[in-house]
Amino acid sequence: MTVAKTPEEISRELYRYDRLAVKLPGLSAIGDEQLAQYHREGYLAVEHALTSDEVQAALEGLHHIVFIDNKGAKVQFSKPVAELTTEKERELAVRKVYDFVDFEERLKAVAYHPGIIAAVERLLGERAVLAQDMALLKPPQGGGEKPWHQDMAYGGLAFDKAVVGVWIALDEAALDNGCMHVIPGSHADGATPHYAIRDWQLCDAHVQVEKDVAVPLQPGGLLFFHGLMKHGTPYNLSSKRRRALQFHYAAESAVKLGPKEYKRFFTNEMTNAEC
Repeated sequence: MTVAKTPEEISRELYRYDRLAVKLPGLSAIGDEQLAQYHREGYLAVEHALTSDEVQAALEGLHHIVFIDNKGAKVQFSKPVAELTTEKERELAVRKVYDFVDFEERLKAVAYHPGIIAAVERLLGERAVLAQDMALLKPPQGGGEKPWHQDMAYGGLAFDKAVVGVWIALDEAALDNGCMHVIPGSHADGATPHYAIRDWQLCDAHVQVEKDVAVPLQPGGLLFFHGLMKHGTPYNLSSKRRRALQFHYAAESAVKLGPKEYKRFFTNEMTNAEC
């Protein structure tokens, strides 16, 4: 019988912390060389993409949805809401907030931030269409892992052209509280089968952990990443929050994959290989 690994073991064995991404000082630093780097390595890390005021406004918008009025946005809790009697209990139980752009102007402003949209459209090579909006929260001392995966393996993002993900730190995303980890160049592997293990994820044994690059970011920093790049975030075992926004943009001409194409690309239907 296989013994489940602890969060500490998973964080230690499936992620490394000694190789850090090189980060640009701002969105204005993205030039032709950086575009070429994105297409080669599958990501670009940028600090100071949002101002402190923009970060604060986004946090206030997120707080309003979680604690005051969701306005129609969706909130995913790890426990039944009826059991959450205090604000702290509620915060610790929130895993994800999503579908908020039509209901919360402060978060919509980030999704359609002119500087971000301009960069995404340069990466896509055409007009960008917002395909997904969410906030991902790792509360202190136990915020869950998001195992290694490719975002386009999630049906809503399975297009015939690569999407661009934008992951924005609202708190400091550090090595000890669940910052992003990427495998540079892994988008060139193409679509890879995923398995339902701890999540819908890549098989742990197939992850090239030795190539992992961590992407710590200050509040307002962001990561642009290719929809097929392999990435994940370890547990937050620290005493700090780690709140982030994530948006995905598709090219205007992109078409969603049908169910048969999706199964062929992102499941083990063709090979029956086991994890």
